[in-house]
Amino acid sequence: MKQLLLAMILTALTLPAFAGRDKDSGPVAVLDFVVLKDNNGKPVRNAAVVLHMVNAKGKQDRGGLELKTDPEGKARYEGVPYGKLRIQVLAPGFQTYGGDYDIGQATVEITIKLKRPEGQYSIYDEHGEEKKDAPQKPQ
Repeated sequence: MKQLLLAMILTALTLPAFAGRDKDSGPVAVLDFVVLKDNNGKPVRNAAVVLHMVNAKGKQDRGGLELKTDPEGKARYEGVPYGKLRIQVLAPGFQTYGGDYDIGQATVEITIKLKRPEGQYSIYDEHGEEKKDAPQKPQ
């Protein structure tokens, strides 16, 4: 119950970024998201899908909206005005996804495949071949 109330409050606080635009800006779209694991295609539940409008100069508008995916990795939002939209997807244990989309039709389906984090490169690890610029060990 607390989670539902919190989700409703967050939606109410972030909705103004989209609400004022849809009546004056013209047509609006329905966005359907599917968030999947890149390695096996299974759905990612509870992923945060964050939507931000982007102005003509490519700058992200204030505010935004956060959706959560269901157990099938799906989320939907109705009432997004046509135009540029920045989408970020965050989920624990995965790389953050970000991309800009040009919304220009009544229904848009967006499938996002999240990748697991890759290991960091370290100069202290063995990498198979010696670099030409690396100092040679004395023999």
